[in-house]
Amino acid sequence: MNAKRTKAPRTLDEFMVKAYEMEIEASERYAEFADAMETHNNREVAELFRKMSEIEGKHATQIMAEMGWKSPPPPGKVVWETFEGPETIAMDEVHYLMQPYHALMLALASEERAERFFARIAEAATVDSVRSAALELQAEEREHVELIKAWLAKVPKPDRNWADDPDPPRYTD
Repeated sequence: MNAKRTKAPRTLDEFMVKAYEMEIEASERYAEFADAMETHNNREVAELFRKMSEIEGKHATQIMAEMGWKSPPPPGKVVWETFEGPETIAMDEVHYLMQPYHALMLALASEERAERFFARIAEAATVDSVRSAALELQAEEREHVELIKAWLAKVPKPDRNWADDPDPPRYTD
């Protein structure tokens, strides 16, 4: 999507509410993924998703502190261009046998979407404070992209049969 189609927030407060909700939504989704991985005894991936949830939660806390908010903005005020926020991974992207590599690839894609989102806001912004904050958040997301790329370099790439399960779950009516 180009900047002409992106509607930039009119105030810094409006923008930061959007950024806050984006971080909260991402944190909650990572926590849901961690719970799902624990249910399937995939502890290594669960720990990775739990760590990502904590990181996103810290970003939300940081936004609150920077804005001087005593309590979080009420949820549901933000309307996204798509069904979910740019940093939120779709539920159907997770597989119960996924490996750390897969989880990191999902995290990388979400951080890259977040970086592009803030870049579009910065380009479309008509208010200097919004543009400046968007550029700052874009830079933070770029750092997260690089961090995840570094983590990816340390984990093995799964073989092509990674999803083969000799004892798959069975569902009965």
